[in-house]
Amino acid sequence: MLLEVRELSKHIGSFRLEDVSLELPEGYLLGLIGPNGSGKTTLLHLILGLYRADAGSILRDGRERGDAGGVWMEETGTVLQERLFNPAWTLRRNGERYGRFFRDYDDARLAEFLERFGLAPGQRYRTLSKGEELKFQLAFALSHAPRLLVLDEPAGNFDQKFREEFYRVLKDFIADGKHSVILATHQTEELERTADYITYLEKGRCLYSGDIETLHDRYRLLTGETYKLKLLPGEDMICMEEGAFGTRALVRHRRRRSYDASLTVCVPTLGELMYFMTKRRDRG
Repeated sequence: MLLEVRELSKHIGSFRLEDVSLELPEGYLLGLIGPNGSGKTTLLHLILGLYRADAGSILRDGRERGDAGGVWMEETGTVLQERLFNPAWTLRRNGERYGRFFRDYDDARLAEFLERFGLAPGQRYRTLSKGEELKFQLAFALSHAPRLLVLDEPAGNFDQKFREEFYRVLKDFIADGKHSVILATHQTEELERTADYITYLEKGRCLYSGDIETLHDRYRLLTGETYKLKLLPGEDMICMEEGAFGTRALVRHRRRRSYDASLTVCVPTLGELMYFMTKRRDRG
């Protein structure tokens, strides 16, 4: 297993990340989703060693960080919201200076990705827009040949054209079955097409972590008359919402369960799942 997170916990002020576990084999993309403040960035910072866990463990290839030495970080590429490079230096110089910390860093590889992403090597880092900063982080991450990419909400800062290129890069990265990606994002429609695994956090707790097909099998979105939806078992009702064009309800799905023929039944998208889960939370 490339990455294993076991019952990880971290308290930061009033926020608590509690008993989060996940697994990511080689050759797959894991989508990390959840409302704002759910703990996605905290979890990524723990995986990267930027925070120290209060409890639990993180393993790469079955080894904990202390046993893996510098190889752990050399084999991890990151794109974070923080400014990670020297603002006064050019992109080329940032690559050369920070590349020294990575055994497999390659100037030529960085230059290739800078050209592909529309960035000029001689441009100073401080002149970049937010989206360009994240493009450079991605180019640098790929330039040192990591096995794992850890990406914290980059795509929201990209225009539509580059967003499509971004997801092509990720597909290419994992295509050989030896590399994997953790992508925290709000753009759940893209995850429907690209993610193999989903970890869903809410208020610091992991509501689900596993393959995306199993997640889809667990829930159904029903639309119909309110009184018929209220006839469903209460323990399976996640959230119900009345609207101008009918009532919708997210419910836990049971195998071989049949629904009233008048109800419209469909598998919820990740976006719909998050929406109703958050509505349930907001209603207490």
